[in-house]
Amino acid sequence: MKRRMPLKYAAVAGVFMFLLVAFNAPQSFAGGTGNISKIEARMKELGIILPDAPKAVATYAPFRRVGNLVFISGQGPARSDTVKTTGIVGDDMTTQEGYQTARLVGLNVLAQAKAACDGDLDRIVQFVQLTGFVQAVEGYTDHPSVINGASDLLVEILGDKGRHARAAIGVKTLPFNIAVEIQAVFEIAP
Repeated sequence: MKRRMPLKYAAVAGVFMFLLVAFNAPQSFAGGTGNISKIEARMKELGIILPDAPKAVATYAPFRRVGNLVFISGQGPARSDTVKTTGIVGDDMTTQEGYQTARLVGLNVLAQAKAACDGDLDRIVQFVQLTGFVQAVEGYTDHPSVINGASDLLVEILGDKGRHARAAIGVKTLPFNIAVEIQAVFEIAP
């Protein structure tokens, strides 16, 4: 013989289940993305994992907000077991390896952007400017192809919001022998 739940308990259980489903529902049910921003959903779709924002390695701020603009300090590459991140492009690193390193640096730029937006990447209105530094041999002139790694990544993830003004500069040395360093400016919604 089955025992039935008293009506008052059934009503409480029903409300509980509704709340559980409503607040954990997929986008198609709840009409939103839950805790995942559209940009993070796009990264997931692309198989891109955003690292935690790196901490400053000296006496500076990783980013500064001035009104609706965010200035991101020079970033190095995210750690990788598969991509070479140190060395001199044109000597012990190819342009393609530099491009892959710049993609990793772009991930750290985006991680700092997320920190500056209090965790909500959907607050990004647009990337305004990106300045890339490439540690390269004397006479190397393909710096833009290296920095395209970060530019391509931002556009791949953000679409037109990721397009930016840019400079690609060759330098003799960079801190910790990294091959690429990038600083950026972007606009956020209040």
